[in-house]
Amino acid sequence: MNPSTLIGIVASVLLLGVVLFFSAEDPRLFLDIPSLAIVLVGTLAATFISYPLSEVVRIFGLIRTVVRREHLYTSHDIEDLVAISRTWMSGNIRAVEAALENVSNPFLKTGVQLVIDMTPEEDIIDLLEWRIARLRAKEYAEAQLFRVMANYAPAFGMLGTLIGLVNLLFLLGDGDMTSVGRHMALALMTTFYGVLFANLLFKPVAVKLERRTEQRVALMNMVLQGISMMCQKRSPTLMRETLNSFVAEFQDEINDGSSRRPQAQAQS
Repeated sequence: MNPSTLIGIVASVLLLGVVLFFSAEDPRLFLDIPSLAIVLVGTLAATFISYPLSEVVRIFGLIRTVVRREHLYTSHDIEDLVAISRTWMSGNIRAVEAALENVSNPFLKTGVQLVIDMTPEEDIIDLLEWRIARLRAKEYAEAQLFRVMANYAPAFGMLGTLIGLVNLLFLLGDGDMTSVGRHMALALMTTFYGVLFANLLFKPVAVKLERRTEQRVALMNMVLQGISMMCQKRSPTLMRETLNSFVAEFQDEINDGSSRRPQAQAQS
């Protein structure tokens, strides 16, 4: 599991546990099935109306992506590029093709294959930049899905509050304090659930996905730079130093104040 996600989950559970233990006479009062159903079912219903089915069903897979510990093997890709470039400069195309079979990064593999097919550099750059733009747009839409859900959840929490208040007003004349208390709890708990899910689940998942996209796009741009240098038959040593500097600058811009280790594996 991703360490930061695990820490966040544990901290959230501890926070809620401490708050309920010290502030509630009975923590079970905060478990209200009708309120929970209004928020969750309402949020999912609005999401299904807003997005195609094929996109909504990916929600659970995206949550697994956030929870899973994912590595971006930056140093491995740099070494692959340098080794292939060195072989390419020697003129042994068969050796390059053999080395390409062991490359696990499909973006890198596509770029190198285009180079050995003698595709013009401008066409290679255009194609790879298009793939980067497509990935950025696709993953931005995935993160936006959770931001939309974060907007819906408090709205349905307010809807539940209005339902509880309407029922409460009808019961005030009867003087049945048990029913009054039950409907008042429904009115307040839906707002609680809406705010909780929006700020402790949906928004954090969206931010995590956006952060993951930033790192993946930076890695792809690094590979793009390496492919461009390979097309120009630049020195493999120069390529290594340039790409290491590229990664160091990326880490400095994205992780301000973090340790600059160019060949460390970047993880989401």
